[in-house]
Amino acid sequence: MTNRIKDLRTDADLSQEAVAKAIGITQRKYSYIETGTQQLTGELIVKLAHYYHVSADYLLKMTDDPTPRDGKHR
Repeated sequence: MTNRIKDLRTDADLSQEAVAKAIGITQRKYSYIETGTQQLTGELIVKLAHYYHVSADYLLKMTDDPTPRDGKHR
């Protein structure tokens, strides 16, 4: 999961600080999430899925299809 989150961020050419601010956490905490030092909560999984317009299943590596279940990109 951590690599997928980092890949999404770098593919979008975003800084950890920008994403962290957008989802309401510190850059340090976001860094810990990317490296796997800190586990994701359900709330953060939902926030990241909405932010990156992907499904939670995609973040959790339960599918390789990033499309959200409802098929809509928010």
